[in-house]
Amino acid sequence: MINFILATHGPLADALLASSRMVYGELPHVFPITLSENKGINSFTAEFSAVLKEAAKGADGVIVLCDMQSGTPWNIASRHAFDPQAQPPVAVLAGVNFPMLLLSDEVKHLADLEAAAMQLLAQARDSLVQARPAETTQFDDF
Repeated sequence: MINFILATHGPLADALLASSRMVYGELPHVFPITLSENKGINSFTAEFSAVLKEAAKGADGVIVLCDMQSGTPWNIASRHAFDPQAQPPVAVLAGVNFPMLLLSDEVKHLADLEAAAMQLLAQARDSLVQARPAETTQFDDF
C-alpha cells in the first residue's frame, strides 16, 4: 500500500482535500501539510518529519505530491526521498493538481513505489487537456 503526503505552499493542500471530499469522499491515505507565511523552514521541516512518520505506518512507500518543483515542500521532501536509510521509501512528484490527487486513490493499493509514481504521473498527464470544438455534431436528444 502507498500513502501520500500532500505538501503545498499556503492552504492549497487543505483546499484540494476539501474538494476531493465532494467527489470521492474521504481519502484516508492522504496526509496534508502546508507551508504558511508565519511558519519557518525549521518548523515546516519538523512538521514534515512528523507527518511522514504517520504516513509511513504500514505503508510500502510514501509519495509526496508537491505543488511545485524546487520550493520548500519539494526540497524538504526530496531530502527524505534521497536518504538511503528512509523506510519505507519516499518518492516526490511536483505539479499536483485535482485529478492527480483523485487518481492517487487508484494507485494506493500498489506495493511498488516507483510503479505507483510512474502510473500516477502518466494518468495525471492525460488529464491535462485544452477544450476544442467537437469534430462532429453532437445531439443531446436521445
